[in-house]
Amino acid sequence: MTPSDDAHAPGPLAGQAVLVTGGARRLGALIARTLHAAGAQVVLHYHKSAEQAGTLAAELNATRADSAALVSGDLLDPQSLERLASTAVSAFGRLDILVNNASTFYPTPIGQIDERVWNDLIGTNLKAPLFLAQATRAALSERGGLIVNLTDIHGMRPLRHHPVYSVAKAGLIMLTKSLARELGPQVRVNAIAPGPVLWPESGVEEPLRRHIIERTALKRSGAPEDIARAARFFACDAPFVTGQVLAVDGGRSIAW
Repeated sequence: MTPSDDAHAPGPLAGQAVLVTGGARRLGALIARTLHAAGAQVVLHYHKSAEQAGTLAAELNATRADSAALVSGDLLDPQSLERLASTAVSAFGRLDILVNNASTFYPTPIGQIDERVWNDLIGTNLKAPLFLAQATRAALSERGGLIVNLTDIHGMRPLRHHPVYSVAKAGLIMLTKSLARELGPQVRVNAIAPGPVLWPESGVEEPLRRHIIERTALKRSGAPEDIARAARFFACDAPFVTGQVLAVDGGRSIAW
């Protein structure tokens, strides 16, 4: 199926191509499903989650033939980023939306920080989004495209014992604003800052969960679907919005 053929698919994103990094599982997979349901063709990036990526691609292609493709790559490898970008563009002959979702998260208490964890956390959360934006700039500009970065409320309010992660996400917020200036008027660049919507796989003990939820204005946790809907909003309903960070956090960023 060619991009023009897929334009007959229903939805506001019909005929558009989307690259979602870390798109094989968790939040990335839900964003991919949501944008695909809006009519987009989706390129799912993965690194180590080949089985999950293949399963999701098969699911999407069963829903709409030839509408999902796969690309693997290590986001810490600059050469891999160039290949990832070119493969994503060639998958459907265009690229309209880049979703920088892939992220690494773990604590780095002061006194235990070394160059390896610095390079890992800064690399996945900040460096990769920058170099992917640079590598896809021409393709996105040609289509009047969009970049959506997944940052974190802890890029605005630091998380205890996570200084490197917090710094990386703070950098991603500034990168979002900087890229909006650098890539405009052709490309819009926005970010989503989730709050308590999906707990880390490493586990968060129940007392800490309750503490975090209590510190939101809404006094409840959100759902991953809240983030996916925010991505859809930027893609479908916000043509005059760029350089903005949308906090989807139940008011955590305004509550003390």
